[in-house]
Amino acid sequence: MSLIRPMDPAFPIDRQLALDAAPVVLVNVFTMDKADEPAFLQVWTDDAAFMRRQPGFISTQLHRAIGDSPTYLNYAVWESTAAFRAAFMHPEFQAKLPAYPASAVASPHVFQKVAIPGICVA
Repeated sequence: MSLIRPMDPAFPIDRQLALDAAPVVLVNVFTMDKADEPAFLQVWTDDAAFMRRQPGFISTQLHRAIGDSPTYLNYAVWESTAAFRAAFMHPEFQAKLPAYPASAVASPHVFQKVAIPGICVA
């Protein structure tokens, strides 16, 4: 991966992963050169297969921006930050990161559901 650009520069992914929370959702927005989309999809698929085998993984879904934008959004649900942290820091996963195309930029952030009475539940 050529670059990880935090969604919130004041609270990057390493600080988020140091906290204990459960359950959590990883939202990761990827941008890249259009020519790198096939390579990105191949590497992401390999990474997702690895993550699916990890304890605490619940689900993932990749979305592509409509139109000509080579922008993707990954939405992954985990039982906890501890489970995601263990998978993310796993040496096998870390070794895969350089395989992403040089133009790829990832912007990951971890979220929790929020309950709003009468609208949504947490």
